[in-house]
Amino acid sequence: MHDFTRIKQQFSDLKCCVIIPTFNNDKTLETVIRDVQNYTDAIIIVNDGSTDNTSRILNHYGHFFVLSHEHNRGKGLALRTGFTFAISRGFHYAITIDSDGQHFPADLPEFATWIEKDPDSLIVGARNMTQSGVPGTSSFGHKFSIFWFRVETGLKIPDAQSGFRLYPLDKIKDIRFYTTKYEFEVEILVRAAWKGIKILSIPINVYYAPKEERVTHFRKFRDFTRVSIVNTVLVLMAIFWFRPFMLFRDLRKKSLKQFIREYVLDSNDSNTKLAISIAVGLFIGVTPIWGWQMVVAFGIAHMVKLNKFVTLAAANISLPPLVPLILFLSYVCGGLILRKETSLMNYHSGLTLEWVKHNLFQYIIGSFILGLCLAMVFGVSSYILLRIFRKRRPVMIKD
Repeated sequence: MHDFTRIKQQFSDLKCCVIIPTFNNDKTLETVIRDVQNYTDAIIIVNDGSTDNTSRILNHYGHFFVLSHEHNRGKGLALRTGFTFAISRGFHYAITIDSDGQHFPADLPEFATWIEKDPDSLIVGARNMTQSGVPGTSSFGHKFSIFWFRVETGLKIPDAQSGFRLYPLDKIKDIRFYTTKYEFEVEILVRAAWKGIKILSIPINVYYAPKEERVTHFRKFRDFTRVSIVNTVLVLMAIFWFRPFMLFRDLRKKSLKQFIREYVLDSNDSNTKLAISIAVGLFIGVTPIWGWQMVVAFGIAHMVKLNKFVTLAAANISLPPLVPLILFLSYVCGGLILRKETSLMNYHSGLTLEWVKHNLFQYIIGSFILGLCLAMVFGVSSYILLRIFRKRRPVMIKD
């Protein structure tokens, strides 16, 4: 039995509200509101252009915050309206719960308990999708969303589709969102993870009404297509920018000594794989694809299953202070191969883009030669050093 007075005070102390987006759910809305108010009076109801009896029902709840869209604009926009209003009223957290009776307000105290333990987290209520009565489309969508969320973020969670969530408003308020319908819940979860917000999952109860009583506004073809398009865009962004950026950000947080110990000496990868990772990173780092070295290095490391952290670290040879030296050595290597003059370049006078344009072919050839030489020299020497230093450490290595 819940101590409702204590829980209401807990919600008040946390500055936590509950947002209920609703569209044509007049048969279940009132029950959901009554059950939620057992736990908190900080309730924001967003009527997303309902055409049934919703407006008449909400007339009885004027003591809560009732927001309305003149026309149906989508669940995502209803949630965004609720978030904006909650932030303007000084709330720090918002729990979203569906109005179709699928979620149990009795689970609300669990969210409050967990956010006290981990104040900056986004908490997702994980449904038990193995219970009887779960629609086939929901089960498929559940697995589909988990898979793509992991691809996009590298995180594995038990439920990426549940709408019963707690959002840390201070953490998400600066994220600019683009979607407005069901796909918004995909976008916000992925982009919160990219922002570094910790994603937690807690088990919740869920009720699926019998098929003849079930009310859903999810249009299988149209909405699933929209979700698929959003996932496609997010996957591309993850592959070409955010996943490499997240790895790079993690690398920058560690000292060189920490990095070598954690990702090289204590790695479960073989000496051969680590040496190849270093060689590939160095080769990509000096190739003439400025601005894309990290992306390409990450992609190759992922495809051939190299150590991503080591590959990205080695690719950082193209840091700004070393760029003039890399350009100069590439130019010299190109000159040696093409048997062209290299003394025309005055290194101390600086390298300009105009100069590079006039010597582009020589530079490109030279950069690949320089990259190959660096890869071979440092790849072999790294392998030898790893053989020497890792013998002293009790690490299980497969070579």
